[in-house]
Amino acid sequence: MHFNGTIWRPPYEAGSLLLQVTAGCTHHACKFCTLYDDLPFRFRMSPMSEIEADLQEAQLLTLDPLEQISARMQGLPPQERLRRAFLVGANPFVLHPRKLEAIAGRIRQYFPTIESIGCFARVTDVAQKSGEELLALGRLGYDGITIGVETGDDRALSFMNKGYAARDVILQASRLDEARIGYNFFYLAGISGAGRGVEGAVRSAEVFNETRPRLIGSSMLTVFPESALYREIQQGNWAEEDELEKLAELRALLARLTIETRFVTDGASNLIQVRGSLPGDREKLVRYLTELIETADEAELRRYRVSLRHL
Repeated sequence: MHFNGTIWRPPYEAGSLLLQVTAGCTHHACKFCTLYDDLPFRFRMSPMSEIEADLQEAQLLTLDPLEQISARMQGLPPQERLRRAFLVGANPFVLHPRKLEAIAGRIRQYFPTIESIGCFARVTDVAQKSGEELLALGRLGYDGITIGVETGDDRALSFMNKGYAARDVILQASRLDEARIGYNFFYLAGISGAGRGVEGAVRSAEVFNETRPRLIGSSMLTVFPESALYREIQQGNWAEEDELEKLAELRALLARLTIETRFVTDGASNLIQVRGSLPGDREKLVRYLTELIETADEAELRRYRVSLRHL
């Protein structure tokens, strides 16, 4: 399989066919992000020849009778037929609709059981496509795309150089709704900075309540020395929230979300695991976070944060 650099995918895509169609990020300017710094280029589109070769290899590995016999001899459960593909790269949804259509066609050629295709997307990737193009992509099976919105706090979005404003999140989410393309959000606790965590959460809840994400996956900001954000801290332009403030931020967000969605804190950046369905589990999750805030040790939480070498 053709993979460049570290491969990132949401935890909930663990059972999906991972197919590289892009590498790197078209934006690559968020101050906190170091995810794609190991690549020797900023962004690359995979040629269709590579994509097809990877599909052929994946088909061989998943459908080869000898592989199935070997699995049975080892007492392993039979491999389930693949139902979903996840396109690898920071934002494959930036690709031209005709390229995305061709990729969907190739996937179904080799894996006719695939029912849906997901990927990471930027808010700006959605904005670049017409309503008709989004509708067509939805009909092709593009669904459950994951958008790293990070926050609904305009001040933080601007400082971190995300390249869009909170109102853009609402607008582009509504266009995905119209196209019947489901989506998930990534939220980044800590992005508003020291003393502004709860304010950022309030702003984010206001934005998210105007949208319909199936899931909100929350991570906690971890500042690495290679990042532009670390340099901003060194220059005195920004200060990081402490760990208890990040927990208070999560509590404030959960307390104000009124939409039906799934909320999870998966991934290495989260020492504290919070999972539940909203609005039903809201009070339980808020109580849990309140107890943690009252009993957790800031120094212990901080030791975990600084021990992370990569996400």
